[in-house]
Amino acid sequence: MLAVSVDALTIRDLRVAYGSHVVFDGFELDVPVGAVLCATGENGTGKSTLLRCVAGLQKPDGGAVRVFGRPPGRTAAFWRSVASTVENPSWYHGLTVREHAELIRLANGVDPGDGEIDRLFEVLGLTTVADSAPLNLSSGQRQRLLLAAVLVRPSRLLILDEPEQRLDPAVKPVVAGLLRSYVEGGGTLVMASHDPAFADAVGGERLSL
Repeated sequence: MLAVSVDALTIRDLRVAYGSHVVFDGFELDVPVGAVLCATGENGTGKSTLLRCVAGLQKPDGGAVRVFGRPPGRTAAFWRSVASTVENPSWYHGLTVREHAELIRLANGVDPGDGEIDRLFEVLGLTTVADSAPLNLSSGQRQRLLLAAVLVRPSRLLILDEPEQRLDPAVKPVVAGLLRSYVEGGGTLVMASHDPAFADAVGGERLSL
């Protein structure tokens, strides 16, 4: 039986290569529970690769990744405790924006009628498009819906790939505030960002790749 890690995330001797291009070789990382880690760097430095390995969506060429002491991505229990925006979402054509949020909340054992969806939609400016189909939204609105989808459900770890992407400047501080509240509530956040001001607004440690 595996021992329970005191950290939300531990990485040991990680190696990832694409052909002759080595992205990580002997990389190690520890992220405590309740912390924020933001990976920064230019395109191609490995930010998305790192997040995919943490989420269990990519098998590294070597080393070990552990999330709450266990290998990531292999069980339904893992995805009940982890929410991620690393993969592109698949929206159901027959469901409205609000119905997507209700389905996610219901599937995670939470009452969709408890007012949390209303609160989150109001904060993210989604109330007026709640009855729309996701594919009819603008790119910025779809990004806000994607963030709502991971924030509206319970989780212990958020893995976010550039959450500020396509957001209007006025919305970025709102999203940063929601992420701070998530961490203050006991969650752990691992994200990648190209926006230094947004990363500063969220707070936490930086990892330059």
